Amino acid sequence: MFKTISAAAVVLAGSAASPAFAQDSGFDRDSHFDGPYVQVFGGVAAQPSDKQDSIVFDTNGDGTYTDTVTTATGANAFVAFCEGRATSTDRATGCSNDKDRKEFGGRIGFDKRMWNIVVGLLVEGSGNDILDGTSGFSSTPASYTLTRGLDYSIAGRARVGFTPNGGALFYATGGVGYARLSHDFGTTNSVNSFTENNDDSMVWGYQVGGGAEVMLTNNISLGLEYLFNRYKDDKYYVQVGTGTAGATNPFVLSGGQVRMQPSSENFTYQSFRATLGFRF
Repeated sequence: MFKTISAAAVVLAGSAASPAFAQDSGFDRDSHFDGPYVQVFGGVAAQPSDKQDSIVFDTNGDGTYTDTVTTATGANAFVAFCEGRATSTDRATGCSNDKDRKEFGGRIGFDKRMWNIVVGLLVEGSGNDILDGTSGFSSTPASYTLTRGLDYSIAGRARVGFTPNGGALFYATGGVGYARLSHDFGTTNSVNSFTENNDDSMVWGYQVGGGAEVMLTNNISLGLEYLFNRYKDDKYYVQVGTGTAGATNPFVLSGGQVRMQPSSENFTYQSFRATLGFRF
């Protein structure tokens, strides 16, 4: 994907920098970026650093995740957290970082050009395979991992741009998104019971960013785009029950009906895309 984006950047830079490009291709610059179009895109979905993430707890069912799970001596039962997925019960050696993954999708849109200013609306669908993990480590010892990812999203955005004499467009864009998020939970704790709630939920969010687009012919365009994506994800939680645990188990001491969820209420990622479009 990085090779695709790099190649697109080279073409964009060369095309936008060469006035002869449009003249030699028989372009009708006055008709560019005016009317309907379709585009496909591919690229990389990258997660920002979230080293402060942890798992938070509600031990009394009041919906406020500010409680502490304690041991029989009153100490905090959770000794460490990490931003990725646990690979062992030891935080020092057992946590893999989140990784950037591929993204893909398509869109339809309509632009209206007024002199060198372009305004437009678009609707797009996209998907990616990134996973955002948060893990906790208890003194038992045991590990607990909560992960979430995006199955697909549908977004509607506006964009406003500037086209210097046609041929190339530089724009800002922003709008709303509606996405399906999936969740997963894993633990090495084999004595308590764990029940996931509000999984595979549809959530609202927003997107903001910008990009550049160059006409290769009167109908075909190539572009680069960056988007910041954020979706509200605060409904999912894992209910922890007593299971077969004994009376001194930290979750049992905390009431036997503890809820846990990631400390961050937002699912956030960045999109770096190359676009290929056809204008009617």
